[in-house]
Parts: sequence; C-alpha cells; structure tokens
Amino acid sequence: MSLARDERHALVETMEAAGPDAPTLCGDWTTRDLAAHLVLRERRLDASAGILIRPLAGYTAKVQAEIAARPYPDLLELVRTGPPVWSPLWLLDTQANLGEMFVHHEDVRRAGAGWEPRELGARWEAALWTLATRMGRMAYRKAPCAVVLDGGPGRRAAVHGGSGDQVVLSGAPAELALHAFGRDAVRVEFDGPEDAVAAVRALQRGV
Repeated sequence: MSLARDERHALVETMEAAGPDAPTLCGDWTTRDLAAHLVLRERRLDASAGILIRPLAGYTAKVQAEIAARPYPDLLELVRTGPPVWSPLWLLDTQANLGEMFVHHEDVRRAGAGWEPRELGARWEAALWTLATRMGRMAYRKAPCAVVLDGGPGRRAAVHGGSGDQVVLSGAPAELALHAFGRDAVRVEFDGPEDAVAAVRALQRGV
C-alpha cells in the first residue's frame, strides 16, 4: 500500500475511536464535519471548488452540511474507500492525498490535551520532508525575512529568500510540514531575531 492509503485507513480508525462529536484543529469542525469535508473533496467535484475559491464557499458549505447529516459510519466508510475511479484524485492519490490525510489525521490526534508526535519510519520522514519543503515555499512566501527549514542531519532547505534577517525553523519533518500547513500544535523551534520570528509565526499559512 502507498503511504497515502495507509494514512487514510489510520485516520479513519482514529476518527472512529474519537466519535462524531470530537473536536479537531480545523476551527469549529467536529470529526463529523471533517469526514464530510473529505467526502465532498473526493466525491463532489461540483462543490469542491469552494474549498479554495471564496465566492463559491457558500455552495460548498451547503453541500458539506448535507453530507455531514449522513450516519457517521457511512461517512467513515466513504473516507476509507477513497475517491472513485472517475475522480482525478484517484489517479493522483499519493500526490494529492498524502498531505491531506496526514494533516487531518493530526488535526484529530492533536485537538485534545496530552498529544505526542507519532514515531514515524524513514520512509515517512523522507516523504514528509519533501512535503514540508514544497509546502513551505508557499506558506512562507510573504515572510519579510529569509526562512530556512532544518529537519535534522542532511535536511536543511531555504524555502524563502530575502536580504537581512533569517529565521530557521527546526523540528522533525512531520512537525515542519504541519506548521507549513498552518497548524500551531507542533514541536518546532524558531531561531532568529525576535521581530522576524514573530512575523513568521503570524503568517497566514496553509492552503
């Protein structure tokens, strides 16, 4: 199985154990809302554009609410089985779904107190480092200083250039990827001038 498929199944197991009303890191979404979002993204192409295009967000929210009204076990089964063969996301599973499944799995895991990072193997570390650097170039593009990611020995990348100050974000690739996707419940260290670090922390990150 691909990492994306493995993570999809792990996400469903975590959501099933948490129940439909558990909090997530996605604002006021519960696990039910998050499951509905994933189903919409993969199975309702007519409504998924509103995820990224603000003028279409109203229709997306309406369809998502309709999906969320389904029985929770049915929603989880739709998430578990993934996109149908006619969906572009079926062909692009690894490219499009690895980050989606990983980040949303952590959205459920880290929404409560007492969470700890998972111990991930070398294959995961490599994939998440690639994800962190790719997403980092988008997430930190508006930073007023240079931004460098340090994922440990052999993993250091400048994701945003600039003259003057530099901020280095250090952590495991998983933590750096989550921060680039806009999450703050992460184990990341910031090194640089205080004002520059504050500016990087305040950036509107993610998609």
